[in-house]
Amino acid sequence: MKFSLKACAAFFLLILSAKMVFADSVSATIETNNLINSGDLPAKMSTNTTTAPMGDSDKFNLAKELANPVANLVSMPFQWEYNRGMGKVAKTPYFMPPADSELQNNAFGELVHRGEALFVNTKALAPQYVGNQLNCVNCHLDRGRLANSSPLWGAYPMYPAYRKKNNKVNTFAERMQGCFSFSMNGTPPPADSEVLLALTTYSYWLSTGAPIAKALPGRGFDEPPPPKGGFNITRGKLVYEKQCMICHGENGEGQKVGVNYVFPPLWGKDSYNWGAGMHRINTAAGFIQHNMPLGRGETLSNVEAWDVAAFINMHERPQDPRLIDHDIEKTRKRFHADDGVNLYGTTIDGILIGQGI
Repeated sequence: MKFSLKACAAFFLLILSAKMVFADSVSATIETNNLINSGDLPAKMSTNTTTAPMGDSDKFNLAKELANPVANLVSMPFQWEYNRGMGKVAKTPYFMPPADSELQNNAFGELVHRGEALFVNTKALAPQYVGNQLNCVNCHLDRGRLANSSPLWGAYPMYPAYRKKNNKVNTFAERMQGCFSFSMNGTPPPADSEVLLALTTYSYWLSTGAPIAKALPGRGFDEPPPPKGGFNITRGKLVYEKQCMICHGENGEGQKVGVNYVFPPLWGKDSYNWGAGMHRINTAAGFIQHNMPLGRGETLSNVEAWDVAAFINMHERPQDPRLIDHDIEKTRKRFHADDGVNLYGTTIDGILIGQGI
């Protein structure tokens, strides 16, 4: 696999820039988050007003921009192929969400901004609902806009919908509550909470002009076909060391600046739990192939994507919150046996997978 010197230089520049921006913004982020959480951030952060004193909009935008520097950097040097709604390889036309400049300057616009800030910086702005160190934007890239990374514009118009996962018709709010329970390993916000209202409003706005109940191209991860002969964890380890370790660490621990993650953990106590959709190897393979390594999506082969997804998802992470009677086998049969390709409840090298952390 060959890459140009320019591409490699750009990739390392992204990592260096992300760390520099993050390091410079940590203290300001903490101060802004304190204002948000205390309710002292002025009127622009409130959903109950349509006016704001001079300078308050700047404070709000600061909260949004400092929310996740890496998320904001992603779309700048590397994702230009998607900016006009075109895929990187097949040139599939994708739905284009509205531009930031199209947002109304009123109470609705303020709530959309609040939802975007929560989406990008979920852990800091809604810590009572997040049990690990992840943010919504870690799986839904470019602020939930990017095709083939489960964009919000591909999800919102498809609900209400039946979900096999909980055997019921789910509203969009219930779908997001599931993300908090599994991907965030946390506690779902109440359906009538300000957090879900803001996130739903942001999703609604990104879906402006999208057809209702029509599966749009790029709405999911478009999983690659499984390799002949199956995935190989040993090969996956080599792919991880070559392509992923530079950002996510030797042990999948991610990278921090202070207490804040610059690149998210892929396994361990701070990652998604065994109930999250990303624990499925087929789902992770689709996300990885389209979007990773960061800035060089769609460069891994089908086999590489499956192999590295299997390697990542053989590692322990927080327990499935649906654990039945503290029994992994019962839980596997009930929730995992017919849930895509996954390793929960299997044994690898004599070790039972799914014991949790």
